[in-house]
Amino acid sequence: MSLLQPGETAPDFTLPAYPQGNITLSQQRGKIVVLFFYPKDSTPG
Repeated sequence: MSLLQPGETAPDFTLPAYPQGNITLSQQRGKIVVLFFYPKDSTPG
């Protein structure tokens, strides 16, 4: 998988969500969605 560049479309994915069960990105089409990626979680960078 390559790195996303600003403005690129994110690949579809599903994540667990409480209490809904799961949330799939493609099911959010037409809604405002904010994705925050932090690849250096738990690091000083």
